[in-house]
Amino acid sequence: MPLLTIHHKTVYRYTRPVAFGEHRIMLRPLPGHDLQICTSQLEIEPKPMQLRWIHDVFGNSVAIATFDERAEELSFTATATVEHNPAEEFALTPDNPAYFYPFRYDDEEYSDLLQYVTPQYGDPNGELSAWARQFLDAEAPTPTFNILSGMTHGIRKAFTYRKRHEQGTQHPLDTLQTGSGTCRDFALFMIEALRRLGIAARFVSGYIVIPGDGAHGYVGGGSTHAWVQVYLPSAGWIEFDPTNDIVGTRDLIRVAVARDPRQAIPLHGTYLGSPDAFAGMEIDISVVAIGEENAEALQVAEV
Repeated sequence: MPLLTIHHKTVYRYTRPVAFGEHRIMLRPLPGHDLQICTSQLEIEPKPMQLRWIHDVFGNSVAIATFDERAEELSFTATATVEHNPAEEFALTPDNPAYFYPFRYDDEEYSDLLQYVTPQYGDPNGELSAWARQFLDAEAPTPTFNILSGMTHGIRKAFTYRKRHEQGTQHPLDTLQTGSGTCRDFALFMIEALRRLGIAARFVSGYIVIPGDGAHGYVGGGSTHAWVQVYLPSAGWIEFDPTNDIVGTRDLIRVAVARDPRQAIPLHGTYLGSPDAFAGMEIDISVVAIGEENAEALQVAEV
């Protein structure tokens, strides 16, 4: 994978000058052994009175901006150049303690994983649990990879991706009952299904690189993306994208990880004024491969 430059611009427009409350920005890629940040820049107009950076409870980089002037437009432009070195496609080996399900987490790890094993959303009639159990073999044990890949492929095959303009993420039962949703909806649905099997899973927000030729058939276009991380003994956190049937980090650029999607909102803030003052929002995102002759602009999938 060549070096990639990620450009993310969000513009809020208003019918008249308004004052702005605090804004939290989560747009800086999350570095790791498979992702190195070469450069990173955040530009905000009008310039904030104060801009400070923190690491949240999950270790994500969060910029917090406060403002002291009114304006009819507020823009955030984040640019980062990263080196992405995804590992070979993930597969468990028979000597891995999680090769078969059910498996047991180490006692020391389990206390830290408890928040990712515990379901966060209700399932009063057991519909989510029933959906998750269909990926288990009739006679135990079941190869764990079959469960994970089966869910990832099953969501891509059986559910319909659709753009949804309502804010937030829909309840997993709504995703199951309608058979449709955005990538955030699919990620949350798979997370909750895995948690009902006692498998630790968490939410990931970031970007997906879409080749210009569309060879992989990825869906969406225009905003950020979301997928799932699953923790397995000895293997660690492994990525699964049920929207596009991806296993591993191929074409996925992490920005934030969280227990719940509400903790990984890319950009969140308020303005002081009446609802009719808001005129609209525009988002422009691109990923460009650099370091190659005739570098090609690549699009990014939308939540």
